[in-house]
Amino acid sequence: MSELSIYSAQAGEPVFSTNDPARIQQELNLRGIAFDRCASRAELAHNADQNAILSTYTEEIQRIQALGDYPTVDAIRMQPNHPDREALRQKFLSEHTHAEDEVRLFVEGRGLFCLHIDKEVLQVMCETNDWISVPAGTRHWFDMGEKPYFCAIRLFNNPSGWVANFTGDPIAERYPTLKSAEPMQ
Repeated sequence: MSELSIYSAQAGEPVFSTNDPARIQQELNLRGIAFDRCASRAELAHNADQNAILSTYTEEIQRIQALGDYPTVDAIRMQPNHPDREALRQKFLSEHTHAEDEVRLFVEGRGLFCLHIDKEVLQVMCETNDWISVPAGTRHWFDMGEKPYFCAIRLFNNPSGWVANFTGDPIAERYPTLKSAEPMQ
């Protein structure tokens, strides 16, 4: 279930938390973050490659592309046995910004977006069918958990794809991480 927790930038306990998608969308929109839910699709085949994933979600991709300049599209799929999972997790866990919007459609599993906006940190648990767009320049980090399980379609306006500008701020160390992203049994 999607969830939003809002903390002060000094950490501690959340000052606000909800799993109501309409309220998540409202709170994020107030802070310039787009969030929505897409219609459910059939489960992806375990061995679905990038072409199959993108083909399955053509309609959703086109709808998102119509909202902005996102000509480059790919899919990232992480599972607990991925050989680079630990290195990728550590890279994504460092606070960074992008020169473009970070647009993701989760089509499988879940991941935790952490957004550092002014004097708040918003943690958004994105799950299957969640769409989020983090504006260019927003300080954030992403946690896929120790045992990652997610597939996200990524839309870019930069043909180089994911390019991060790391802030060097260790703020991410003060907030909860995603303990496990494995599918619920």
